[in-house]
Amino acid sequence: MLNKNMHLVEDIYNDDIIMSPARNGYGEGLVEIGRENPNVVVLCGDLTDSTRTSYFKKEFPDRFYEMGIAEQNMVAVACGLSLVGKIPYAATYGAFIPGRSFDQIRVSAGYNNSNVKLSGTHVGISVGPDGATHQMMEDIAMMRALPGFTVIAPCDHEETRKATIAAGKITGPVYLRFGRDKIPVITTKDTPFEIGKANILRDGSDVAIVANGSLVYEALIAANELEKQRVHCMVINMHTVKPLDHKTLTYCARKCGAVVSAEEHQVNGGLGGAIAESLARNHPVPQEFIGMPDKYGESGKPRELMKKYGMSSEAIISAVKRLLTRKEKRRRIIEVM
Repeated sequence: MLNKNMHLVEDIYNDDIIMSPARNGYGEGLVEIGRENPNVVVLCGDLTDSTRTSYFKKEFPDRFYEMGIAEQNMVAVACGLSLVGKIPYAATYGAFIPGRSFDQIRVSAGYNNSNVKLSGTHVGISVGPDGATHQMMEDIAMMRALPGFTVIAPCDHEETRKATIAAGKITGPVYLRFGRDKIPVITTKDTPFEIGKANILRDGSDVAIVANGSLVYEALIAANELEKQRVHCMVINMHTVKPLDHKTLTYCARKCGAVVSAEEHQVNGGLGGAIAESLARNHPVPQEFIGMPDKYGESGKPRELMKKYGMSSEAIISAVKRLLTRKEKRRRIIEVM
């Protein structure tokens, strides 16, 4: 089960790791899939530079549509384009897709199973100074509840590039989510990526840390620190929230007997909820949830906010230690029984 060809960046635990916004990978992926398929078109809501759709606009100006500050209309237009054989990618802040345009997403994209690729950028608390109104942390919960949608939260620049290309090669509606801030680049061009297939980045037997997005790096840092304390953590990059990789998740739960979910999203309804639902059906084990603790955010520096609201490597370490205590209590109860 362990993927021995993960190809993590060698200097991941050093201070000089390369930092890059995941949205840069989105822009690069759009250009690549655009070159491969002339039916690919891109729409944006007056945020071409911020979403990096500007890369595609420069390369294919005749296949780019500036929709202005009208996100609901943009989703409807994208669905219309899909009906005439185009593969539309529509991008704006997560606060607007899916935030402002959820009705159009649900009815025009979801209900009609439109072949649209929707992208919410600037998600999570790491938007920082933009504040609570723009810190979209409910989008996974919204999108994974819609029948037929694929939901992907890639972990870095390189994986976002691959996810963007992969989204255009499957039929049906897809939602991609990624943040604004620079984050560590922890994968390479050789790292495998397959929609619906989790990647085990680090082996372990005590606790499985299942993360996506920016929290994958935090999970790896936490696991490295815990290793020094003789706590051996498995780290899984669950980049696809829907369809969830139940097989890999069950394997990890069986091997470790305890799971920590970690995401830059509300603890309710996101990756953690999807994991809990899967484990309840397949292999129940104690679980701790790392994410936004049922609160709205505030303005501040991204790193400061991540620490304040418990979405840092330190918070993951604390969750693992709590979980080890619960795991031991559970073992003793089972022995008594």
